Amino acid sequence: MNFDRLKEKLEILADAAKYDVSCSSSGGSRKNKKGALGDSSASGICHTYTEDGRCVSLLKVLLTNHCIYDCAYCVSRSSNDIKRAAFTVEEVVDLTINFYRRNYIEGLFLSSGIFKNADTTMERLVRVAKKLRLEENFNGYIHLKSIPGASDILMQEAALYADRLSINIEIPTESGLKLLAPEKNRQDMLNPMKYIQSGITQYKEEKKIFRKVPKFAPAGQSTQMIVGATNENDLQIIKVADHFYKNYNLKRVYYSGYVPVLEDTRLPALTTAVPMLRENRLYQSDWLMRFYGFKADEILDSHMPFLDLEVDPKLSWALRHLDQFPINLQSADYQMILRIPGIGVKTAKKIVSARRFQVLTIENLQKLGAAVNRAKYFIDFNAGNVFLRHLTDLNLKKLLIGGSTSKFQDQFSQQLTLF
Repeated sequence: MNFDRLKEKLEILADAAKYDVSCSSSGGSRKNKKGALGDSSASGICHTYTEDGRCVSLLKVLLTNHCIYDCAYCVSRSSNDIKRAAFTVEEVVDLTINFYRRNYIEGLFLSSGIFKNADTTMERLVRVAKKLRLEENFNGYIHLKSIPGASDILMQEAALYADRLSINIEIPTESGLKLLAPEKNRQDMLNPMKYIQSGITQYKEEKKIFRKVPKFAPAGQSTQMIVGATNENDLQIIKVADHFYKNYNLKRVYYSGYVPVLEDTRLPALTTAVPMLRENRLYQSDWLMRFYGFKADEILDSHMPFLDLEVDPKLSWALRHLDQFPINLQSADYQMILRIPGIGVKTAKKIVSARRFQVLTIENLQKLGAAVNRAKYFIDFNAGNVFLRHLTDLNLKKLLIGGSTSKFQDQFSQQLTLF
């Protein structure tokens, strides 16, 4: 293979893969052993930063950007006049191993345009993973994209050799998908996802009985939605995410703000980009559902279908439910403490543990890691939080975001010093 041509392929197919954001922390557990190469458990392969601040990387490419579909939102759509390229299985394997040995990457994220049909494409992706595992003894992280419509047999193989599988549902609603990708069928996306979920459940059950059971997608599966290509509101989007978490046990749902790339009357204007802040608020809402016990219809409702871009969803909920505050830290249950703005999961657990031995003060909260400048308005300390009684949700919001100050601020500044 001509080196210049290989380099050109890499540039084309790595650039085409950048629109897929669902490739962060793996959660894989494959460990290095004698004669093997790589370790997916040592560093938690991801495309961003780990919890302790380390930045890790992976080779993120498409197998090909040739595609039989003409999805309006996709840069690789069949009608788009772009440079096309395709890797062979051997080329992807060689790139992965050579990049790994040079310490450029710690794993592989492999997706693809759909060429010929779903099974042909999926079979090629599986061959890459299989060759890496069996011929190269590669134990690093492998994330494969599931191809909508792929057979159960191929999905079974993929789950045996990849750490994580993901299939993009692309547009949050079925009506939106029909508008922008009429050749695609939502059920073709759901079937592989359901099969993998069933396989993971079966693996966990067999693991309880047998010591040695072949790993089956040990890092689970994820999906991704494009936000802003169609007119779904945020309530619809987080309800779809909540549905997948509950019914498919997904590890993650990713939200990708629509990036205008093509002229199409079905799409927003090229000058209309989705605010990054909207994407960020959706991730914050996702976090509340996964770790804070919030339900989708608590975060938003029909009267407020879009997330507030001025404040985060947790603070927004608190401002709409001031009747539930201030909260007494000494007697409130863990779930209610979690709902105090400025208090996270770790801090809430520390509060429940520490309050058994002393009455907590603002100084204690600060040491436990709470964001006291925010939390202080929602907590009933011994001195009594009289400030909250005289604030409307709008006045408190303005105070917290540093906009116009509340007319009660001066009146109660003395009480505030207590907190």
